[in-house]
Amino acid sequence: MMQLISTLTVLGAVLRDRLRAARDEPERGSLSVEQVIITVALIGIAVALVVVIANAVTSRSAQIQ
Repeated sequence: MMQLISTLTVLGAVLRDRLRAARDEPERGSLSVEQVIITVALIGIAVALVVVIANAVTSRSAQIQ
């Protein structure tokens, strides 16, 4: 039983330290607006490319038959 209490005490201390470190660095892990815009643009380009390729394959398969 003492081992469980010791483990939980250490775990609580580690979590408290991690929380304190996260509060000290509020910008850590946050995405910037530029990163979001670039990601959305790349996803849009990828979707457009898939549409173009799908249309090309469909038109070529219609020509074969």
